[in-house]
Amino acid sequence: MRPQPRRRRLAQACQAALLGLLAAGVVQAQDTPSTPTAQQADQSTTANPSTPAKKSAKPAATTLQTVVVTGIRGSIESSIKAKQNSDDIIEAISAEDIGKLPDASIAESLARLPGLATQRLDGRANVISIRGLSPDFAGTTLNGREQATIGENRGVEYDQYPSELISSAAVYKTPDASLIGQGLSGTVDLHTIRPLDLPHRAVVLNLRGEHTSNGKLNPGSGVGDMGHRASFSYIDQFFNHTLGVAVGFAQLDSPIQEKQYQAWWWSVDNGPGSAEQNWGAPHTPGMPDGVISQEGMQLRAKSERQKRNGLMAVVEWAPGEHYHSTLDMYFSTFNQRQFTNGLQWSSSPWDGISYSNVGVTPYQPYPLVTSGTIDGIKPIMQNEFNREHDKLFSVGWNNQYDFGNGWQGTADLSYSTAKKKLRDAYLFTGLPNGGTTSVDFNTPVGNGYPDFRPGVDLSNPANVVFTDPDNYGYNGREEFDRQKDTIKAVRLEATHPAGWIFSDFTLGADYSERTKVKSADVYFAWLNGNGSANGTYNHDFGTPIGASLLGSPTSLGYGGIPGIVYYDVLDALSSQFYLTARNGLADYNRNYTVREKVPVAYAKFTIDSHLGDVPLRGNVGVQFVRTDQSSQALQTNGDTLVGRIADGAKYNEVLPSLNLVAQLTDRQYLRFGLAKTMARGRIDDEKVATSAGVSEVTNGPAAGQVLWSGSGGNPKLKPYIAVGTDLSWENYFGTSSYVAVAVFNKNLLNYIYRQTTLDYDFSHYTNDNPTLTPTSNIGSFTRPENGTGGKMQGLELSGALEGGLLMDALDGFGIQANYSLTNSYIPKSSISSIPGGPRTLPGLSHKVANLALYYEKHGFSARIAERYRSSFTGEAVALFDQLGYTKVLANKQTDLQLGYAFDEGRWNGLSILLQVNNLTNTPDTTQQIAGLPDGVQVARPLEYDTWGRTVMFGVNYKL
Repeated sequence: MRPQPRRRRLAQACQAALLGLLAAGVVQAQDTPSTPTAQQADQSTTANPSTPAKKSAKPAATTLQTVVVTGIRGSIESSIKAKQNSDDIIEAISAEDIGKLPDASIAESLARLPGLATQRLDGRANVISIRGLSPDFAGTTLNGREQATIGENRGVEYDQYPSELISSAAVYKTPDASLIGQGLSGTVDLHTIRPLDLPHRAVVLNLRGEHTSNGKLNPGSGVGDMGHRASFSYIDQFFNHTLGVAVGFAQLDSPIQEKQYQAWWWSVDNGPGSAEQNWGAPHTPGMPDGVISQEGMQLRAKSERQKRNGLMAVVEWAPGEHYHSTLDMYFSTFNQRQFTNGLQWSSSPWDGISYSNVGVTPYQPYPLVTSGTIDGIKPIMQNEFNREHDKLFSVGWNNQYDFGNGWQGTADLSYSTAKKKLRDAYLFTGLPNGGTTSVDFNTPVGNGYPDFRPGVDLSNPANVVFTDPDNYGYNGREEFDRQKDTIKAVRLEATHPAGWIFSDFTLGADYSERTKVKSADVYFAWLNGNGSANGTYNHDFGTPIGASLLGSPTSLGYGGIPGIVYYDVLDALSSQFYLTARNGLADYNRNYTVREKVPVAYAKFTIDSHLGDVPLRGNVGVQFVRTDQSSQALQTNGDTLVGRIADGAKYNEVLPSLNLVAQLTDRQYLRFGLAKTMARGRIDDEKVATSAGVSEVTNGPAAGQVLWSGSGGNPKLKPYIAVGTDLSWENYFGTSSYVAVAVFNKNLLNYIYRQTTLDYDFSHYTNDNPTLTPTSNIGSFTRPENGTGGKMQGLELSGALEGGLLMDALDGFGIQANYSLTNSYIPKSSISSIPGGPRTLPGLSHKVANLALYYEKHGFSARIAERYRSSFTGEAVALFDQLGYTKVLANKQTDLQLGYAFDEGRWNGLSILLQVNNLTNTPDTTQQIAGLPDGVQVARPLEYDTWGRTVMFGVNYKL
């Protein structure tokens, strides 16, 4: 693609910046005088809930510096100190002050760390990939405890956690034996504040207005372009600083306006090697031979309102040197309303369309149709309403006791639950009596919005009716989903001083139970007066839209269409339609329960020694993990419900780990990590939901036999397993400057992919066809299976530099940069033969880069930051039976932050902040890779979506 060289500029800038930082680091390593070592640095916050409050050994790797110095530089300084003091290889972020993470969301901040990348949902960073692996492979904890999730999988959606209530986060790239809930690629541990870490009372108020630049796409929905964020934090200490209390509340009311465009699929309609010749398609009148044309499209405008209320409370008690207790709680409600209204049509040879005035642009492998007129189009307008209500609750009680004889003990109890309710409904409208229209079009060669001009005004209710324009077989659909995820855990740990090269040893045990229950019920909607069964349903049957249902038209002007009709979907359902239950195979499969009981025993020895004259610290340990997983779900035969089914498995894993830190000079370190890690498969892969049945073979060697076949999940699925090796060199200088070079290798010993087993035992399945008796209980079954894995190798460069170290004139200026290069391959894949199939791990971006420039002095602060992620291949997709892969193209996003803080006088404690996210309105673009009728592969645009800029302006006041 032509734009790609420009997109590489950030990566090149990061490389240049890092080379400069490396040179500066070497110079500073020679010139900087001795400073306190990492072991001597003051640390007062303990993130790991099982780490005793007082230890004679070195602090745990999860320890993060308390926020004392505020602002951008204070945040960088705290994060760098956490990285420097860790016994493991970690990255860290820290709040600029209470209630002020350096970005608008947690995920935005995490995505700026070396080796991390974000995936956007609704235009905002929501999930995190670590070192090129998909978000499924990353573990996430809150105060060291695994969290229940609202999605079907294990991945945490970070927008559920208000950034205003998070004080810091650590990303473990190498684990140690005491890290519970670790992921295969890494583990993100979020931390709330500890009130006894602060020297005195603090009260913080934060209020920001929010504006999105995409306008009001669905005015009738009531979703506008303005919102707000507000938060309040109260932290205090009592009884001679032995009792601490922290309470925080954060509210988000945010609009999202999204302009969507999708090109359905591409083909050659006429001529040699065309759909007409190779697929038997009808001839397309007016279409030139041997040209690629777009076979359908979809323009959708989505208006969404997100409302979230989050409450955090912490009670910390330390009555003496021996006992320390912390009770922390987090609760949030998340309400989301989406109004997605759009226009679509199919323009394939089978749709009876014709072309005129066709304009063609030179392209490879064939010329590309980019303009003209299509006659015979049946416009399909789909109006959709989606409402989601989520509740998250997490509570943990940690007790630490020093027995005074060298033994220290910890007991930690925790409970986490996530509940989700979803209602989704959509209806179709079109032209009366199966009518058609002409459409003038101009479409871009590459990515961008098209220009379509239908011959009829689709925003005029007099021109459209409720109907089934393209004979989908129903007039609408409504779905109700419910999900509950619960994690209960208890953890016990004991620590005692050790001898030889070890300062202490830790023995611990953790037991957790996780239960995820999901249900889905689907209904088809039929127009009053129309039938709902074969022989009685008429897809051309139409009814005008009730006048009381109508609202201001939806704007699709970005695609050339002035507007389409808008109406209240739920009111229309209740007044002009009736419903019938219509669960199909895919719907029945989303009714399941998965349970996991996981006891873990671990031992860890903290290393404190010398290698010659070089101080050496770190840890060595091992985890023994026992997993008992089971699932209950529904068995179907296609769309027919057969009954219930249950299955499960038990397995053990031993996970050793080693972390070493050699202190080469006062502030120069060489780190080595070696660990075996595991990550359980996707929860929706572990479900036993199955479609299976018997049929008689009519030809071939097995003709006449009655054999089983089926597909579904795999409750016996074993986890992903990897052995990782890490080497990192780090040099720290100044107060908030460093440079680091890291390399890593990760061998995936066990990977999960979908494959067909020919000797599967169906003896515990129900045969719902009494007329056929199976010849054998052995048959073929397609499901997720364990197999050979792959390999990942990577290089990570990162650094930060204070401008004042170079010259006095640059005091207050600074730069942060990182660049990651990751390679991978998968030696075996059940889908590698599909056109466009990945030769690397799905979700892997080869290059990830971040660059941030900041200034902070005399109360003024400014930061501009840009992150870049190269393209990656997504999961397999099916577009009208064209099985292929979606390639997510390279993306970069620029954010701006400006502020001023009053530090004296009557306004002392007040700060003003302006933030602009997605400053350049960067789109999300995907590419489909599929085969043309002659087998030639072609890469063409699939999706092009924009969300506009988000501007936030507000004040923060701290007492």
